[in-house]
Amino acid sequence: MSPLDLRSDTVTRPSAAMRRAMAEAEVGDDVLDGDPTTGRLEARVAELLGHEAALFFPSGTQANQTGVGLQARRGQEIVLEANAHLLHYEMGALPGLWGVQPRPVPTPDGLLTAELVEQAIRPASPHVPRTCGIAVENTHNAAGGQVMPVATLAAIRRVADGHALPLHLDGARLWNAAAALGVPPATLGALATTVMVSFSKGLGCPVGSCLAGSRDHMREAWTLRKRLGGGMRQSGILAAAALYALEHTLPRIGDDHAAARALAERLADHPHVRVVAPATNIVMLDLLRDRAEDVVPRLAAAGVLVVPFGPTRLRAVTHLDVTADDAARAGDVLARVLA
Repeated sequence: MSPLDLRSDTVTRPSAAMRRAMAEAEVGDDVLDGDPTTGRLEARVAELLGHEAALFFPSGTQANQTGVGLQARRGQEIVLEANAHLLHYEMGALPGLWGVQPRPVPTPDGLLTAELVEQAIRPASPHVPRTCGIAVENTHNAAGGQVMPVATLAAIRRVADGHALPLHLDGARLWNAAAALGVPPATLGALATTVMVSFSKGLGCPVGSCLAGSRDHMREAWTLRKRLGGGMRQSGILAAAALYALEHTLPRIGDDHAAARALAERLADHPHVRVVAPATNIVMLDLLRDRAEDVVPRLAAAGVLVVPFGPTRLRAVTHLDVTADDAARAGDVLARVLA
């Protein structure tokens, strides 16, 4: 039996139907005069997120960085949560690409608030950096897939508007956040100046993300994407996978949350692990006796793949290729190994 791979929701493989959609995609040269399938995807994503336009990218990191690049001013700083993906998992791109200093704000749960953002924006002074923008993450990866409520995001947007600052939303798993809150993606996406969404996390696509915003911003984003090497030719082959996923995979994304709960429930009373109750499809497991570096290979030998997320923390992520029964079985394996 093949191992249950819970390392990330990026490990999924395209279904036969998705592969057919990719093989049959109408394509053009997206750098020269546009790819028709990519154009349809961009229009669909803009509609879903409540914005005028969107742009297709090969990766979420490149789309995120382009969103920041639209607001970045060298020598200034961007306010973001202290464990944000933009800060920790994008290879130092904020200062490396844009000369922007992060202004990390610690929180107990990964969720910024309007009050914390307000406090982090420095008063005008000749001695300290000026804030050039705000970035939020929903769901928050390092916080275990925590969901930022609509009211919280709206309050942060009001702070941004009060200071005439742009707000970027890292929505790599925004699809999960919207499903967990029971709202359309646009309810969250429209509150940001720019928003990034991923198709390879949660939706089962092999590649791809989109950045959405105003038409003027997306025209500028096209230039930044080109500068970063993200101009693609017959990108419709990849865009077709995303269009398929938005129609067929997005409606069932809540199943991944149910699978995460099934895994968590199997370990709820285990004496050697504390389970962080999953808000979406990410389950954080805090080891009370063992070290992650010792447990991970033992789990792999038993047929369950997870990743260490600190010296005594494991992360398991449910996805399209893992049913609730699979997740419960993984929980049984974890319980046995930890015992």
